[in-house]
Amino acid sequence: MFRNPRRATLLLAAGAGAAAAGGLLDRRDPATAITVSASTPLRHLLSTASTGLLSGNPLFSPWQGRFPVLISFASALVPPTDLSNQGSGGNSDHSRCLSRNSIAEAAAAVGPSVVNISFVQETQWAQSKSIGSGTIIDPDGTILTCAHLVADTESTKAVLSGKVTVTLQDGREFEGVVLNADCHSDIAIVKIKSSTPLPAARLGSSSKILPGEWVVALGSPLCLQNTVTAGIVSCVDRKSSDLGLGGIRREYIQTDCAINVGNSGGPLANLDGEIIGVNVLKAKSGNGLGFAVPIDSTVKIMEHFKKNGRAVHPWLGLKMLDLKPTIIAQLKERSSSFPDVRKGVLVSVVTPGCPAERAGFAPGDVVTEFDGKPVESVKEIIDIMWDKVGRQFKVLVQRANNLATDDRASDVD
Repeated sequence: MFRNPRRATLLLAAGAGAAAAGGLLDRRDPATAITVSASTPLRHLLSTASTGLLSGNPLFSPWQGRFPVLISFASALVPPTDLSNQGSGGNSDHSRCLSRNSIAEAAAAVGPSVVNISFVQETQWAQSKSIGSGTIIDPDGTILTCAHLVADTESTKAVLSGKVTVTLQDGREFEGVVLNADCHSDIAIVKIKSSTPLPAARLGSSSKILPGEWVVALGSPLCLQNTVTAGIVSCVDRKSSDLGLGGIRREYIQTDCAINVGNSGGPLANLDGEIIGVNVLKAKSGNGLGFAVPIDSTVKIMEHFKKNGRAVHPWLGLKMLDLKPTIIAQLKERSSSFPDVRKGVLVSVVTPGCPAERAGFAPGDVVTEFDGKPVESVKEIIDIMWDKVGRQFKVLVQRANNLATDDRASDVD
């Protein structure tokens, strides 16, 4: 930072002089110390230069042996009182502060594990080709990507036949095999064989991310490999219904990272270089609207792949709404018969013939307990049912005029 050693000397001299001038320094008190806080670029310079400057410069000779200098380094972007690890994986505070190289460091950590995937499928009448991205998540060649890249999402049964070509960042090409694909979640697993271990990305936790947090998207948009874009998290739990998507309820991480055709299946990473999502969607009618499947949900899908060979999704047949205090107050104003509850989940629609209807659910019910556990959100109910397809659950609901009832519902695939 300082090319002139005299300027560096004067910086340290100013700290000593300021303390002495105000009468704050007792030269005979060995406990007296001066704390010099420096920004990150100065840390290395000051730590290596301070000893030589103090011992060899006459400006400091009056205090040699009696004037202890304590050099405390704190980043200019992080308050000295808050230097604890703040990253989503608990490894660093990068996710909470942005330095000059934060994005570059995250991209460098994830980049070697990002691959380009080409899927060619031939039918009796034509040949189709799709190109996207993926992430190596295990040195053995296991690759995480999206299902719509390597499977037939329009069919009731995913078609996994076709030629998969995987190109690594260093240019090596491998033939891949689609092991599993789940069209509901849009998650798939591809496997390649290599004689040597491959670079694998670290998986983070999507439950710890916050709106406004910096993230990085990597992939091969428009076949341009090794492309890095950055942005922030716009929403941590964008509902599939908000996007006009039917079927099983899903949640996405919304981001304003530049996402284009070819990014599908690529990773969304935090500034710690951890994967927190799989990029799968982009809004056609607007820029800066990209969506990724949260990594926590993806990990559950992969666990189903290992356990069952496929993903199993619970279904009750209910459309539900999280009840917040403001919504409860508004509903009570509209109807005096609305149940006297402080929290819960409101049932707005019951699908005819669904497991919930057979159990006795009705529109207007407020679910307060599910499987013996208090619930405040639809997500909590889904998490309880996640790997328990086919079993019965005891559900406590509150109805109009504060009538309570126990319903039993059996969720099905």
